[in-house]
Amino acid sequence: MTSGLWELVLQGVWVTIQLLVCSALLATAVSFVVGVARTHRLWIVRFLAGFYTEVFRGTSALVMIFWVFFVLPPAFGWQLVPLWAGTLALGLTYGAYGSEIVRGGLGAVDPAQKEGGIALSFTPWQRMRLILLPQAVPEMIPPFSNLLIELLKGTALVSVMGMGDLAFSGNLVRLALQESAEIYTYLLLIYFVIAFLLTRVMRGLEKKLKAGVGKGPAKKTVMPEPAGMKAGLR
Repeated sequence: MTSGLWELVLQGVWVTIQLLVCSALLATAVSFVVGVARTHRLWIVRFLAGFYTEVFRGTSALVMIFWVFFVLPPAFGWQLVPLWAGTLALGLTYGAYGSEIVRGGLGAVDPAQKEGGIALSFTPWQRMRLILLPQAVPEMIPPFSNLLIELLKGTALVSVMGMGDLAFSGNLVRLALQESAEIYTYLLLIYFVIAFLLTRVMRGLEKKLKAGVGKGPAKKTVMPEPAGMKAGLR
């Protein structure tokens, strides 16, 4: 490829990274707000959070992008730029999946920890902030890492809006060169490299968070030999 075409691909990589970061931040915020709400003591809060989760998990991310970019503007009289439309659609969609990760992580904390907070007269927010979340968040990192990789791959859907992400730029290069195998091989490698880097970052974050709550890799325990066995071997 010529330098101009490579520049087009690199611009697509930059747009994809911007979209990934923005939508990941929105999805994380939604995940924790909705996930914590699903453990709330009031049934109406749990119902609304569960309704949101089921709606956005049960709809296509591609259709949601079309809805946000093409349907909402005529209804409300405003138009989102493709970056923010993609961020909103992907963040809300993947945030619904993330909320189940948060709910499951909070539910996996030993109930005795919550009871200890009640015994210390902690408020529900204090129990959540000081006891439950510090123990649950490290266990959420592996599934959140998988969700982040899925979000990276989902960013390719925004090309339907004409947004110049990696997938859209790669298709323009393919049309210019009339060569599919080479271009899409490059795209696969670029997505793989980004995903690999994200995985390493998330693993490092997991180790740091587990170290902060006193958790480390399991150590092999060596059992001492019985005294009688030692005597019998002599």
